[in-house]
Amino acid sequence: MPKKKKNILKKIIKIELEMFENVRTSQPSLCQENPVTFKLMREMNHSALSISVLKSYLEDLKTAKSKGRNLMTEKYARMNKLIPALKVNPLIQKIVSVESDWMNELSNRYPSSVNHKTEYFTTYLSCELETYSDRSIDLYVKDIELAKISGISLAKERFDHLIKKLGYSSLEEFESKREL
Repeated sequence: MPKKKKNILKKIIKIELEMFENVRTSQPSLCQENPVTFKLMREMNHSALSISVLKSYLEDLKTAKSKGRNLMTEKYARMNKLIPALKVNPLIQKIVSVESDWMNELSNRYPSSVNHKTEYFTTYLSCELETYSDRSIDLYVKDIELAKISGISLAKERFDHLIKKLGYSSLEEFESKREL
């Protein structure tokens, strides 16, 4: 991963973790109790996106923070149907549809490694995307369109990134070890 992208990811994850640690729930989540896991999962989530999307999303985070908004609180409140939609943008559904298809393909190909629950995934992603600016969403769609033209699955790219961070050479190797 290029150094510039790593630096942007670090900044994003730092702000996200700060926001996440301030989400108030009746019971802290496992990720709140283990920030290392949170950082790893968020890095995985963002790793397949272009620098353009990441820079725009970083600006979204900074803007929200300067206005006293906690995007993590908003995302989880949306997921739990505690607040109305934060944004209505038809491109959100386009992103969710493509990403969900990619996750279904991965889950079918690597059933021991990728445990995909479609309903949770689509809710999580759509609620997260509601916290993005329209500019970030537009750029994300461009990433998806380019990936599709190139025959690349961003979901596979994310899992490959995670698996390599865990010390495996590929998702195929990880899957073969999980099947044993």
